[in-house]
Amino acid sequence: MTGSTENSPTPAAACCDGSADPAPAARPARLWTVDEHLADVLAAVGPLPAIELQLLDAQGCRLDEDVLADGDLPPFDNSSMDGYAVRTADTTGATTEYPSVLSVVGDIAAGAAELPRVGPGQAARIMTGAPVPPGAQAVAPVEWTDGGSGTGLAADAMGAAVEDEEVRVLRPVSEGAHIRRRGSDVAAGDRVLEAGTRLGPTQLGLLAAIGRATVKVRPRPRVVVLSTGSELVQPGEPVGPGQIADSNSFTLTAAALDAGAIAYRVGGVPDDAARLRAVLEDQLGRADLIVTSGGVSVGAYDVVKEVFESYGGVDFRRLRMQPGKPQGFGRIGAGPGVPLLALPGNPVSAYISFELFVRPVIRTMLGAADVHRPVVRALCPVALRSPAGRRQFLRGRYTPADGVVEPVGGAGSHLVGALARADCLITVPEDVTELPAGSEVDVVLLGG
Repeated sequence: MTGSTENSPTPAAACCDGSADPAPAARPARLWTVDEHLADVLAAVGPLPAIELQLLDAQGCRLDEDVLADGDLPPFDNSSMDGYAVRTADTTGATTEYPSVLSVVGDIAAGAAELPRVGPGQAARIMTGAPVPPGAQAVAPVEWTDGGSGTGLAADAMGAAVEDEEVRVLRPVSEGAHIRRRGSDVAAGDRVLEAGTRLGPTQLGLLAAIGRATVKVRPRPRVVVLSTGSELVQPGEPVGPGQIADSNSFTLTAAALDAGAIAYRVGGVPDDAARLRAVLEDQLGRADLIVTSGGVSVGAYDVVKEVFESYGGVDFRRLRMQPGKPQGFGRIGAGPGVPLLALPGNPVSAYISFELFVRPVIRTMLGAADVHRPVVRALCPVALRSPAGRRQFLRGRYTPADGVVEPVGGAGSHLVGALARADCLITVPEDVTELPAGSEVDVVLLGG
């Protein structure tokens, strides 16, 4: 169900006239703070066990070990230019008018194994990335020469070797010029990546460069996202009376991907206990975490609690927050079970609940150090009101240059248009009901 009773007033207790013993008063359900609920959730999860993966399979994962280089990078002295490997003394004083004339003793291509020795008065034609031959102290770029054999055609300088070829070097070359020294990037034994590093394209490239084919990582958690409610239809399908398009499963799946998970979206599940149980049983085998939306309030047709409670170990609770008061958390399935977070069905409530509770769980499973979104202080130029005893989360737009945040849209938990324009959440504490214009507030930054 996408409906919610999170804003409904608590019915007043009936009075007793004393003529009979009153029925025991029902104890009010505990109201959890946001911090208590989050701490309870995070205490029940941890990083996934580390596994060894092929490099490309490890993209987006975090290292579970420091990586040390087994060898030097580059592994040998090599040329950074197309040109000629020379002895520096042979180019001293060279000019266009009085060039140094050197005998070309051979060609050296990238990957060459046999290298000619460069002696006094000699040069070896060399390609970018090719090993520097013995005797050579520098590389004269081809643009600093006549191209070989006195032709002056630099474009032909990297062609086939010419018997008795000579090259004219037109300017002096300093020692080490245009040579990439062995180990100048990475030396054998260097720690090139630290445990906890997220592996992106450049990190994977470095691992490949030092010869690593596999790496030990914390895997990306597999998150199954499903939304419940007989009123839901899939985008693109006709929307009948009383029906709405299922947006939550798309929002939450995208949010799980953004947090670093591998996410699987399950289409809307109708309000049918047997159907919901069948879907859950089918998904348990591939899930490290299950996230649902809808069915956590007190509606007559909310079958989510009925099904989850039949597994045992799932607690449904109310939080001192708006939106997002009803929440569910626990484990389902055999053995230790799979962690489950049941979120409200209203779109804004579902998304804010994801940001506050589900995203930190995913980040924890990844082994990330930064499990929470960054929080900054900003000035709000408009007055804010908030219900007593609730931590209010308002959608906003933050301008870093000015340190100013402004609300976007109203407080309704169905306003997906305003949610799409927001880039932050404005937080109003539980003990604050009004903030005058110009007040400083906490701002949770989204995205990025």
